[in-house]
Amino acid sequence: MARVACLASVSLLSRGRGSPREVFDRNVSAALKLAGEAALDEPDVICLPEAFPTAGLPLREAVKLAEPIPNSVIEAFGGLAEEHWTYVVCPMLTAEGGSIYNSAVLIGRDGGVVGVYHKVYPTISEIEAGVRPGEAPVTFETDLGRVGVAICFDLNFDDVFEAYRRERVKVVFFPSAYPGGLQVLMRAHQCACYFVTALLREGSMIVDPLGRVLAVSSDYSPVISVRVNLDFEVLHLDYNVAKVKRAKERYGARIAVEVSGPEGVMMLTSHSDEVSALDVVREFGMELRDEYFERSREARASTLSER
Repeated sequence: MARVACLASVSLLSRGRGSPREVFDRNVSAALKLAGEAALDEPDVICLPEAFPTAGLPLREAVKLAEPIPNSVIEAFGGLAEEHWTYVVCPMLTAEGGSIYNSAVLIGRDGGVVGVYHKVYPTISEIEAGVRPGEAPVTFETDLGRVGVAICFDLNFDDVFEAYRRERVKVVFFPSAYPGGLQVLMRAHQCACYFVTALLREGSMIVDPLGRVLAVSSDYSPVISVRVNLDFEVLHLDYNVAKVKRAKERYGARIAVEVSGPEGVMMLTSHSDEVSALDVVREFGMELRDEYFERSREARASTLSER
């Protein structure tokens, strides 16, 4: 059934002057102000940039400010989340079990901590500064559906996004220091999900499951938001076109179909309060894109085994 959600991203330029604690406090204050501006759009999720409290500090100074959870930053954004009934992706350096992590804390609508993602692939310089890699990608169950997080350098590693593809996440949140550019579009397409980036500079993006850019931040508009429907499925064009036409004849405006011809895929979205996109797929015997790819692998393997 239709699941409309407003996804918001905040871009933040670091406030890098003063003592490390002064920089930390100034960054948190600036992020709170921008998150408050984002809240005006009544978002369901606000995503903040990578390790934003320590942005602008040398790594070896930044790790000294890592804090266990809960802490004052989480409490501050928890208050904002509760006040505006939104999730907040709050990235910061954390201390846990004697180790330091580059983390993203998912704060729930009630202001509590839903879970924590630790960056799976810190850069070599981060590791040398004392940051420990996370064990594996993790997903979070929300009232919007299943979501995932990747942080900055994670973008370069297939295993992170293959995990999210297999878990059928609806959104990946990407707090980062670098934009990612074409890689972001490719990962959104790979995972068949929405992708929300939040940068320590302009150029944050919100991208749809077909790899189309829906919004981009700038120095003049550091806060961006897009309202999307998360009840969607991505299909390959092969074997599905005629079936989609029959589904459209039956459901009319209650479903929408968007085709990305060069990639040979389409996105089917349900605007109905009675049937989900997956219900429609199953009703008309369609195959999801990844199901089709798996059937293709099996056909290949079967043919090769006959020799």
